Amino acid sequence: MTDRDLANVQVFSDDGEFIMKWGTEGEGDGQLSDPESSIVDSQGNVYIADYGNDRIQKFTNDGNFIMKWGSEGTADGQFQGPSGLSIDANDNIYVTDKNNNRIQIFTSEGQFITKFGEPGSGDGQLSGPEGVGVDKESGAVYVADTGNNRIQLFEHQ
Repeated sequence: MTDRDLANVQVFSDDGEFIMKWGTEGEGDGQLSDPESSIVDSQGNVYIADYGNDRIQKFTNDGNFIMKWGSEGTADGQFQGPSGLSIDANDNIYVTDKNNNRIQIFTSEGQFITKFGEPGSGDGQLSGPEGVGVDKESGAVYVADTGNNRIQLFEHQ
């Protein structure tokens, strides 16, 4: 679980017992700035939406830095506030790019696959999306379209 204010990741047992934490405030590899969310892939690797640094970071399940991707901007693979994370059955990573009003999809190695969404309030348009969830069986993508006060469902592409 990410702790945005303390810029770290905390690990708990299934019954809520504290196990460990990692991360410090900063811009370097393995450092965090306003971490928003985390997910775990099928191999046990942990991905962090490093909101304040406009990037995604990948760690082992015991907190060792593996890699990062992203930078500030509007191009494919760039972010303006990566917020929510989800993962599909193939370990592809879905990222809500909050201030670019879109969802970006990457491989587990950080390679850009595709994106969807555009600014607005119509069907399929987004305003400050924060959360994303992927149904691993159907591939349906649920997006918390925060600025439009709604949840949108996108069918598997």
